[in-house]
Amino acid sequence: MESKKEFFLECYKLGIIKFGRFTLKSGIESPFYVDLRPLASDPKILKNLANYLLEMLPLDNFDLICGVPYAALPMATSMSLESYIPLIIKRKEAKEYGTKKMIEGIYQKGQNCLLVEDVITSGKSLVETIAEVEQEDLKVSDIVVVLDREQGGKQLLESKGFNVHTLFNISEVCDILQETGDLSDDEVNRIQDFLQGNHVQFEEKVKSTYETKLELLNHSVSIKLLETAISKKSNLIASADVTTTEELLALAEKVGPHIIALKTHIDIISDFEYTKTIVPLKALAAKHQFLLMEDRKFADIGNTQELQFTSGVFKITDWADFVTSQVIGGYDSLNCFKNVGVVAIVGMSSKGTLTSNNYREEALKVALSHPNVIGAVSQNTIPEEILLFTPGVNLADSGDGKGQQYNTPEHVFSKLHTDFIIVGRGIYQSENPELAAIEYKNAGWDAYLKSL
Repeated sequence: MESKKEFFLECYKLGIIKFGRFTLKSGIESPFYVDLRPLASDPKILKNLANYLLEMLPLDNFDLICGVPYAALPMATSMSLESYIPLIIKRKEAKEYGTKKMIEGIYQKGQNCLLVEDVITSGKSLVETIAEVEQEDLKVSDIVVVLDREQGGKQLLESKGFNVHTLFNISEVCDILQETGDLSDDEVNRIQDFLQGNHVQFEEKVKSTYETKLELLNHSVSIKLLETAISKKSNLIASADVTTTEELLALAEKVGPHIIALKTHIDIISDFEYTKTIVPLKALAAKHQFLLMEDRKFADIGNTQELQFTSGVFKITDWADFVTSQVIGGYDSLNCFKNVGVVAIVGMSSKGTLTSNNYREEALKVALSHPNVIGAVSQNTIPEEILLFTPGVNLADSGDGKGQQYNTPEHVFSKLHTDFIIVGRGIYQSENPELAAIEYKNAGWDAYLKSL
């Protein structure tokens, strides 16, 4: 291939950059205007561009390629053809009919997706695209960009942990054009002055503090959870997936001072007796000031759920502060949970889960409108009006081998804006559950503070 400089000059002949005075969409007057769409009209240049972009990347990292609409779509398509990495297509807006999908193509949850962008300014379109790609349970670790306008977008995304690869930046372009006589010294100086004074920022959704959420939410269990989190400086819920009363009570005693809630599966306790299991468990909860979360995942019609909740040997209604429930039964199926808070199961992380994007949207509508619902379990961000509980958090899960970290406290607080982390095996299977709980408590609290 020709040199990078020669390649740029070939691209420049297509009129991709204009110099003068241009009012941008933001209202700012810029001394240059970039439009890379003409590149798609020259097959040879488009093919060479794809290879230049691919040369910068660790291709073994990626299962998929996705272009940010619209200018980057032909670039991403060409990269897919050159690399044999499958292409998925992100829509600018969802269809109002059929599947209503934002992402089109063949993919599997958990795959790593390379994003392709033509020009980066503030990074806003990329941040929005990343959120929509991750909504489909795909991972994004790397972004490749043809031209960086050097106005803060690259730094923003890198600060969020993404690897941003840029083929050209505007300073490099100006040096090339100054050398060829296409730009005067005065024009270059004017562009440099503009870049120094015009870093572009856009308002991102900022995570609310627990104190702010206290003012926003009014369910008694939400308030108690938030007040406990603030007083204990903890957002940790320990999952007690143990099978005997002795194990359950021993774990509650050890981790109780460091958690805001203990999550139980009471129906797996093989020697369950209300007086020997629940009575001392409630005493430990009062002693160490934590709530009891029964992870029953109710999933039936309302009448059956009410019987499961109030009757039988477990009598969950008598001791649980909050419970988990599917919302597949609809709004009315949640009416029976009058004296507890409900955490709705909006999305699941298991392979082959049927909680599609469309299902999550409908489930969230129920969760947001029902007075008994205090929060949701989801692998994605949710509105601030309810609390987000994120399971599967593990300090040992430091990465996926493809440059990105998942399921660590840092990831779920910074990317998902979670409120509470749920930790299971990392605590109850550790050699010292109390020390593990302290470690997770501190890591979760630090991640929360950093996310604000």
